[in-house]
Amino acid sequence: MLGMSEFGLRAMWSPTMLIVITIIAVLYILSVDQFRLRWFKESSPVSMGKKIAMLSGLAIYYLAQGGPLDLLGHLVFSMHMLSMSLSYLVVPPLIIYGTPDWMLRRVLSVPRIGKLVRSITNPILTLVLFNILFSLYHLPAVLDYVMTNYAVHKVFFAALLVSAFMMWWNVVCPLPEYSRLNEIKKMGYIFANGVLLTPACALIIFADTTLYATYSDPTVWAKALGYCVPLGSDAILSMFSGPGEFGFFPPLDDQQFAGVLMKLMQEIMYGAILFYIFMGWFRRDKQANSIDPIDSLHLSKS
Repeated sequence: MLGMSEFGLRAMWSPTMLIVITIIAVLYILSVDQFRLRWFKESSPVSMGKKIAMLSGLAIYYLAQGGPLDLLGHLVFSMHMLSMSLSYLVVPPLIIYGTPDWMLRRVLSVPRIGKLVRSITNPILTLVLFNILFSLYHLPAVLDYVMTNYAVHKVFFAALLVSAFMMWWNVVCPLPEYSRLNEIKKMGYIFANGVLLTPACALIIFADTTLYATYSDPTVWAKALGYCVPLGSDAILSMFSGPGEFGFFPPLDDQQFAGVLMKLMQEIMYGAILFYIFMGWFRRDKQANSIDPIDSLHLSKS
């Protein structure tokens, strides 16, 4: 069963990432509160909802990629899938939504940056790129290679994070001049994302044997975990028998649970975003069709 005290504080809490995330959070709070008018003269107050979204996004990303869940993700496949789902399906929309429009406009006012963002956020490109990278990662040979090669792991996860922000930009972009999809197209875009992610989930859920040596072969598991903790592969193997020692289920059952968990997280997040888009569309349509009381009085007199 789960027990991680042997790995130490550094492995469980990743102090370096905690410092980076904390610095980003502090700079964000200073930018939208105390120093907003000094640093951004053409700015407006930021709602509490946006502040909570940004800080929640940063906290969840740290939990998934630097906190105990990151370590758990190296020990148990289902926790790895939870970490992936949080990092790429939950965090990007929260951070994009939490970033005020005037802050984004300041960054995008740099011609090269603005042009680059317009180029890389083409809806077809972002839809295909994110889902290809996410699905490709879950092919057994690819996942095992990425998890056991530290440099490749860092590059691939960085590319996946960037592609996730590119994909979500087309859904929650706060800048009308950069928004390419209306509400109906956004709903179709989210639906297409759900369809394209389904094969990867099905591969994991319906496999009748363990697919990933990283979570079934003790030697490969120890090598992958050795990049995450300072003990080293040999010390890990001398202390633990393998990934099965940490999970609540046998490796095959845990693998199937991981697929269900990923699909469930996807459905919850996409469903929430669809509801958000629909309600925003409904409110704007209602406002557009409403008649101002003064206009109504003038019409009655005439």
